[in-house]
Amino acid sequence: MFSPSPKLNHWIKAITVRSNAGLRLFCFHYAGGNAFVFRNWANQVLDGVDVYAVELPGHGTRLAEPPCNRMECLIQDLKAALMPYLKPPFAFFGHSMGALISYELAQALRKEDLSPLHLFVSGYRAPHVPDDEPPIHTLPTADFLNALRCYNGTPEAILQNSELMELLLPTLRADFALLEAYQYRSRPLLDCPITAFGGAEDWKASAEEIKAWRSHTQSKFLFYRFPGDHFFVHSAQSSLLQVLNAALQDLVGV
Repeated sequence: MFSPSPKLNHWIKAITVRSNAGLRLFCFHYAGGNAFVFRNWANQVLDGVDVYAVELPGHGTRLAEPPCNRMECLIQDLKAALMPYLKPPFAFFGHSMGALISYELAQALRKEDLSPLHLFVSGYRAPHVPDDEPPIHTLPTADFLNALRCYNGTPEAILQNSELMELLLPTLRADFALLEAYQYRSRPLLDCPITAFGGAEDWKASAEEIKAWRSHTQSKFLFYRFPGDHFFVHSAQSSLLQVLNAALQDLVGV
């Protein structure tokens, strides 16, 4: 059980906090998302686990802030913001962009002799696997919106709302710039187990590309595939959380 946490800063949103918690699960959202995408996890994640969602600059309640478009700067700021809360034991879950961010943060924490007990990565190829798709963050607006449609994660009503998209486009472009400018660097393998999740109809991340995460840990690796496209994290949420909770059950007992 944890001692009282310091007051939450604007990087972290509490999804559920329990008095008997023995583990903190930090969740990292996808491109264009925000901490709110994990709101439905509140009553579905294993009892004994505190769930915190990370809110990146330019997203959600931080929409007025400039978004970050470079991984190195983001990880530096994110690490400083989360350090007061990263009291072992903790674990990371990230979907799509959030998977890559959570991996890079886990690597950065090595310098502090900290490691998540488990890294859960979802809907994203292993970091060393190159992206064969052309970059989209510099496309003209109409072409950029068409590219977003391919992900099937943004309702058409939002894409056609010009006033709303004017607010959201800088963040969306910055998110894709961050991903498209990412340069993988070879580093020591993570000590923690990695569990990777994929969508059976996800055109952006194939099963083999996701299975390649196994080469980034010297511990156990597991892979699960669910029905759905890139946003199976929502459409297959019940099945995903069933697997996640089984893994968390083992961690809570550590």
